[in-house]
Amino acid sequence: MSRSKRSHEGELMIDHRFTPGLPDETMQAHGLPAGAGHGLFEAPTFTCNHCPQIVVLNPLRNRQRAYCRKCDHYICDRCGGILAATGACKPYKRVLDELQESAFLDEQKTGVIIHG
Repeated sequence: MSRSKRSHEGELMIDHRFTPGLPDETMQAHGLPAGAGHGLFEAPTFTCNHCPQIVVLNPLRNRQRAYCRKCDHYICDRCGGILAATGACKPYKRVLDELQESAFLDEQKTGVIIHG
């Protein structure tokens, strides 16, 4: 059974209905749209499949989202730039698996257990 891209979304809710709120500059510095620090702000989110970055989907965004056809997931703009430049799909889960395998092989060679 195929799952939709929207089934991977989370949700961010910022409730400033009973506070003075936060300045637009503060919210924009954290990657949120102007007005997100006033009243009730809700937006869908997703986690980039190539890094652990959580992306807030700006409802006012006009340009297309970065998408990796190889792993069939949306990715953040930074990883989208890397994908466009290199064409390499490297999901974060694979990076973690490679690090774990490397640590295991090092432990086998040296007999020293590395804890992190």
